[in-house]
Amino acid sequence: MFCFFHFGFRILQHFNVSPEEYTVIFTSGCTAAIKLVAESFPWIPTSNDGPGSLFCYLTDNHTSVVGIRGLLSQLGVSVLPVNPKDVWYLEQDSQSMIKDEEDCRAPHLLCYPAQSNFSGTKYPLNYIHALQAQKLHPFNRTPGQWFTILDAASFVSCSHLDLRAYPADFVTISFYKIFGFPSGLGALLVHNDCGKILKKNYFGGGTAAAYLPKEDFFIPKPSLSDRFEDGTVSFLDIIALNHGFNSLEKLTGGMQNIQRHTFGLARYAYVILAALQHANGKPVVRIYSDTEFEDPSTQGAIINFNILDDNGNIIGYSQVDKLASLHNIHLRTGCFCNMGACQLHLGISNQGIKKNQQAGHICGDNIDIVDGQPTGSVRISFGYMSTFEDVQTFLKFIVESFAKSPIRVDEAILLTCSITGTDDETSGLASSFSCKVHVGTLPDTPRSRQRLTNIFLYPIKSCGAFQVTSWPVGPSGLKYDRSWMVVNLNGVCLSQKQEPQLCQIIPHINLRESTLTLRAPGMNAFTIPLDGISDVLGDEVFQSKVCGDRVKAQDCGDEVASWLSLFLGRQCRLLKQCRDFARSAWKTRMQGNCPHWMSLNECTPGQTPSMEQLIARFRANFVIQGVEPFEEDKWTDVKIGETSFQVVGQCTRCQMICIDQSSGTKNQELLQSLSSCRDGKKTGKIQYTKYLDSPSYLHEVLCSGTIIDKICQPCCYNLVFKLKVYIYYH
Repeated sequence: MFCFFHFGFRILQHFNVSPEEYTVIFTSGCTAAIKLVAESFPWIPTSNDGPGSLFCYLTDNHTSVVGIRGLLSQLGVSVLPVNPKDVWYLEQDSQSMIKDEEDCRAPHLLCYPAQSNFSGTKYPLNYIHALQAQKLHPFNRTPGQWFTILDAASFVSCSHLDLRAYPADFVTISFYKIFGFPSGLGALLVHNDCGKILKKNYFGGGTAAAYLPKEDFFIPKPSLSDRFEDGTVSFLDIIALNHGFNSLEKLTGGMQNIQRHTFGLARYAYVILAALQHANGKPVVRIYSDTEFEDPSTQGAIINFNILDDNGNIIGYSQVDKLASLHNIHLRTGCFCNMGACQLHLGISNQGIKKNQQAGHICGDNIDIVDGQPTGSVRISFGYMSTFEDVQTFLKFIVESFAKSPIRVDEAILLTCSITGTDDETSGLASSFSCKVHVGTLPDTPRSRQRLTNIFLYPIKSCGAFQVTSWPVGPSGLKYDRSWMVVNLNGVCLSQKQEPQLCQIIPHINLRESTLTLRAPGMNAFTIPLDGISDVLGDEVFQSKVCGDRVKAQDCGDEVASWLSLFLGRQCRLLKQCRDFARSAWKTRMQGNCPHWMSLNECTPGQTPSMEQLIARFRANFVIQGVEPFEEDKWTDVKIGETSFQVVGQCTRCQMICIDQSSGTKNQELLQSLSSCRDGKKTGKIQYTKYLDSPSYLHEVLCSGTIIDKICQPCCYNLVFKLKVYIYYH
């Protein structure tokens, strides 16, 4: 107990208070701290007997705060969201308020962020004093006893919080935002004058001084922290906090120095970003901020923005993020669990949010543009370990990747444009098969005569291609296409993004002998049965993850696992997806087209890999020769021989195309060249292949009312073109 008291004292010392003023309750994070207050606050529901409690929050609050209303709706407690611009100070007390206060002692709660996690805007800490003095509009209109939750998680990462000067009733923090570790540990700091109002019904291990199992008898421990820390706290992480505070002080000299340092970096980046222009004078960056980055007391070290092309169209945040990762730059993208700020700065209405959701967009996905409008933005944050060189690297990346022509920044010429595609690597199993696709001729079209020149299978996800001249096909795709996967010891599917050498494992299927043979440089060939003979595949079914989806699969045995582990130099297993399981790969259907056409060869003459290399990198099932550039954008169905396919949407790509499929080496130039070929109109995505599916399968699902966009099987066919490789900004 003495040990934890010591660490609690060290935390309070950091915020300039003592255990006589505040108590530290350790939680799993800031969200858990907010939830604890919400569940323990003495809410009074509104009734005929009089007004009850009121919960207020700024709309520029984290989801964890807005989520309190889910609890209060069951309790009958009123909720009031407040736009930050509608808050202001009153010059003097309201006499009517003082009179009403005598008749109403209902407890109310206001939660606001010390610093917006979206834009870095710092809200006045003096709100705390003004609220207590009934001088803060619009909260002064409600008589009663007001309490404050100060969400300080973002603020304390780079700024000093003096709780003696600004004694908030409840303060929530996450330690990894201060030190970078440990994740999963936060705290609720409770002003001791307010601790007595918190009421708790549940009592977990360690919180009881005494209780009886057969009688409603329970005595809580006297210490506030002991009463609210259920079970065993993360004591090893708590011990690490002392080292964190000591290192922070030793390296930086204190939070004031950190604030000056990080604000200086953010201001420099802001000034340059705001000044960047394309050759036609249009801005490269649109910044979402409430300040001009002039004062560290009102602005934190966060810049929120979107990238614009030279026509003023927003380039999707997922494209920016993917390309940034190629430059070893880590960005956050989306709405950052702060929908209120996202709506305010991006101008998205409530109806717009619902429309985006209906289009398939959910929080955390890569659908960054819907109907030409952004669903989120890009955020860069600076910490005490950030350097001026880091800022220069970031700015150079922005200019080189997104400026339409060479421009001058800080008297240094920085080069031209690039963006990237999103993650897409399909995988899955075929189920039933009824026909074959042959290399041959497509029916005549009004424009030209097209020819299917190649058929490729990828039996093992992310491994090499297996080329055939004819192959069985059914409603789920080419038989055995992406039926196996290499997984790590945690059961997570490996791709070339983690293991580029996977491309050198070449599978070969012998349908007559029903075998799959694996070959790799320096290794003897290894053969396994195709269809899961019982002495090879066990009866146990495993759950694995592929591109975020869970799939059912069976292990292929220790021998092939040893073969793969020896070649890759890490422990791994080979799984075969169960026949009765299929994952849905196509989440949303992209529509529309762009009138601007250009081929990759025309974009970057002399820099493009050979056509054979390009085909290998795009990892398509079908290669078609003889189409007009981007003619496929208007296709709705394709007939190959006697087999018809339904076009169900565009395919977007990630860094996989940067990997040379013959050597496993990575080079980002191809992705940059692709992104520069066409303007990011409408969606800002790089799209250059098609998803197809069998209309017989689609017809069956459509008759049952299922949306077509969500039933495309994972091994649907991508189309890439033999004569030229085309990209499509949707």
